[in-house]
Amino acid sequence: MRRAPRKDIFAGLTVAVAALPLSIGFGMASGLGARAGLVTAAVAGCLAAVFGGARLQITGPSGVLAVVLAPIAQAHGASGVLTTGLLTGTMLLGLSLVRAGRYMRCVPAPVVKGFILGAAVVIIAQQIPPALGRHVPHGEAVAASAVGAVSGFCADPDWPALCITLGTLAVSLLGARLRPALPYPLLAVTAATAVAAAAHLPLARIGHLPTGLPTPSPGFLAPGEILALLPTAVTLTALIALESLMTAAAADALSGGERHDGQRVLFGQGLANLAVPFFGGVAATGTVCRTAINVRSGAVSQLAALTNAAVVALVVLVAAPLVAAVPLAALAGVLIATATRMIDIAALRALGRVGRGQAAIAALTGALTLTVDLVTAVLTGTALAAVLALRTVTATARVEQVWVPVQGTPATGTGPVPVASPENQIVVHRFAGPLLFTTADRMLRPVFPSPGRAVVLDLERVTGLDTTAILTLAEVIDQHLRRGTVVHLSGVSDPHRAHLDALGVLTALPPGALFATAAEAVAHARARLLPVTPTPQEEPSSPPQI
Repeated sequence: MRRAPRKDIFAGLTVAVAALPLSIGFGMASGLGARAGLVTAAVAGCLAAVFGGARLQITGPSGVLAVVLAPIAQAHGASGVLTTGLLTGTMLLGLSLVRAGRYMRCVPAPVVKGFILGAAVVIIAQQIPPALGRHVPHGEAVAASAVGAVSGFCADPDWPALCITLGTLAVSLLGARLRPALPYPLLAVTAATAVAAAAHLPLARIGHLPTGLPTPSPGFLAPGEILALLPTAVTLTALIALESLMTAAAADALSGGERHDGQRVLFGQGLANLAVPFFGGVAATGTVCRTAINVRSGAVSQLAALTNAAVVALVVLVAAPLVAAVPLAALAGVLIATATRMIDIAALRALGRVGRGQAAIAALTGALTLTVDLVTAVLTGTALAAVLALRTVTATARVEQVWVPVQGTPATGTGPVPVASPENQIVVHRFAGPLLFTTADRMLRPVFPSPGRAVVLDLERVTGLDTTAILTLAEVIDQHLRRGTVVHLSGVSDPHRAHLDALGVLTALPPGALFATAAEAVAHARARLLPVTPTPQEEPSSPPQI
């Protein structure tokens, strides 16, 4: 934290200005009020910054979590919300102990890029109503609220709000290009607040904030009532874990030089959510909007997150009047500027050059993040990426046929069998690549009608073998044995040998039909089909080079 304290403090102040209205709104939407949202931003933000594994991540209340908590507040009151947060924190600590965060390393890059793109569009859509001087009730869909705000503005324009937003947006974007070291977003918000106050512009402002120490916690539910909250706690745990880890990955991508520790991210979130209920706060998570503001404002360490938490705590205690006059339109300009800088056009173009499939994954993830939710977007994008990866791996699988005359020179190819009687042919099928359920039929189909009195199935270059392929291979072997064909197996690695043996394939082979190399298998087949006793003038034929 001693590397660049000025940058961190400026970034933390900028985040705090944007975090105040968000924390207030999400606290109210969760059913516990504005004070709960501010307390959550201060307490959870501090603990997650100190004990978490992502240095640039900002933790606080979230709109997604507020939607889940609101029914609990209605059904069980404040005690139900606090108890749910306590259960969630315990489960998150359990996930960190089993190192569940390492599995997030498997999330494909197009999914992360799509998530960042979708989050940026969500932020912009959320800020359209305040930018146009419109009020949107909590819980309304983001896209619908943006469309409604545009329609309302066309019918009754609010030019002062739009001008404040555009001015703040221009200063934030141009300032970041000209002098990145200066906190232009903070300066823009300060100037917009002064102009609005001097001109007495009729703009919506953050407004009155509760001050003073938080009221005592109303307590937790009795043990017998906790079972009813477990499903909600599990849902919150999954949402917090996924959103926090995805936000940490997004921070790494935005900063370019960071690498988060997934286990510590979950530990920090678990500890924060375990402590917040004792201060009367709601569940918290790593937030992509505030984290992106932090990164784009020049933060380099946890000092920025601690500064944000300290400013929010100071506002809760004594400084609410200083923030109450900030116009929401000015905050909208800062957030839109931040979201614009989140969109990495070069990275999206690179995905498009790699292939349409990668670009489609990013686009789909972004669209689902905007229209549905984060969990659906990430799971769908990851599933699609897995399908494309399996398709790519499947395309590398191939089979090569080598026809070895019992006496003569081997011929290689995948076309018709060379002109020779089947009784004089040994057919070697050399498999390469993954032999899986997606490739088993294509690779093993040519083996079923194999001509010749002997067949060698060479698995030396097989990289993967699953149950479907093994069972199909067993069927191939069985059909050839029923026809009286000599069947040899070669090149079986130790892991594949264990799987073949477990499904009874090796037991079905005649004794002495398993060989280390295809050349040895062909030599043995030749000896069985055409046993020759060499005379003193003859040298025994050497094994063919397969």
